[in-house]
Amino acid sequence: MTPHDLPTLTRRRAAELFADETGAATAEYAIATMAAVAFAGLLVIIMRSDEVRGILTDLVRRALTVS
Repeated sequence: MTPHDLPTLTRRRAAELFADETGAATAEYAIATMAAVAFAGLLVIIMRSDEVRGILTDLVRRALTVS
């Protein structure tokens, strides 16, 4: 196939191509899923740090302590 075999991009053809939103919802779900996975990974990294683990342990201890 050579460039001369391609159809000419007319204004009408461009409007038809860009108006077609087939797969747009799937792409949006894929992007949202990737963002959620990245956020979950960040939370895992944060929760594994000793400082955060200490803060959470102290918070639970204080919540369960009877005064």
